[in-house]
Amino acid sequence: MKEIAAGVDIGGTNIVTGLLEKDGSIVYCSSLKTKDLSTPQALVKAISEEITKGLEKGDYTLRGIGIGAPTANSKTGKIEFSANLPWKEEVDFPSLFKSFFNAPVTVANDANAAAIGEMIYGKAKGMRDFILITLGTGLGSGIISNGELVTGYDSYAGEIGHTIIEINGRKCGCGRKGCLETYVSATGIKRTAVEMLESKMPSLLENEPIENVGAKMICEAAMKGDRLALTAFEITAQYLGLALANSVAYTSPEAIFLFGGLSNAGDLLLVPTKKYMEENLLHLYKNRVKLEVSGLNEQNAAILGASALVWK
Repeated sequence: MKEIAAGVDIGGTNIVTGLLEKDGSIVYCSSLKTKDLSTPQALVKAISEEITKGLEKGDYTLRGIGIGAPTANSKTGKIEFSANLPWKEEVDFPSLFKSFFNAPVTVANDANAAAIGEMIYGKAKGMRDFILITLGTGLGSGIISNGELVTGYDSYAGEIGHTIIEINGRKCGCGRKGCLETYVSATGIKRTAVEMLESKMPSLLENEPIENVGAKMICEAAMKGDRLALTAFEITAQYLGLALANSVAYTSPEAIFLFGGLSNAGDLLLVPTKKYMEENLLHLYKNRVKLEVSGLNEQNAAILGASALVWK
């Protein structure tokens, strides 16, 4: 029988379950709506049914289950008080899965899981020190140092998105003001563009309803040479470059990878971010840290990262 890993990505909108071979080949994948599973028990039952369906596709034995989720604690195996899931209590997923499978269950913050995925399947193969930045609705991060995921005392280390980059700045969903993710994320660049639109700066976007303006639209306008959109990317890059320069001082990574959403803008974000990172780096680190877009396939990255927890 061939060993296989289950990778599960638990998000506020969808729950994606995949069965993957060690080389990252996906043999089964399915998606469920989070809102349809109102209790942790219902969610685990539904995921277990999907895993069983996948196992029936071939002569497989389950090596383990890896779960990536927001506010997941890798040390306790619990998802703790997530704002975007239907329940608010702590949930002990390893214990719940024991009713269905005799296999180990590993739980990690979704960005941390993505970092492990980058190390096993992406551009970080062979690297022992790197940082992965996820740029979606918010800004997540996973830090690998000396070949190990940095989790800290209580498993919550590496929240670069919640470092304060602007004193008394924009209000963040965490309740504080000025967090990096309020400036650098799909949501953050929209807020930057909207502020400029409200100041009557001319733009291809000026006749768009504010609710329609998003990161993809801003990117498309920037590619057409729109000054407002290009300025929005420049401002975003200034904040990100500074934050990355500060992060380098803590772990001295070989590389930093940008993943997801906003990173799809490519050089529109990458080139100015590299410029501002280099400007703010301590001389010891200048021109020594690579900055690249992730090598993970965005469509499958979540379950690749989650399944990588099993093989790691």
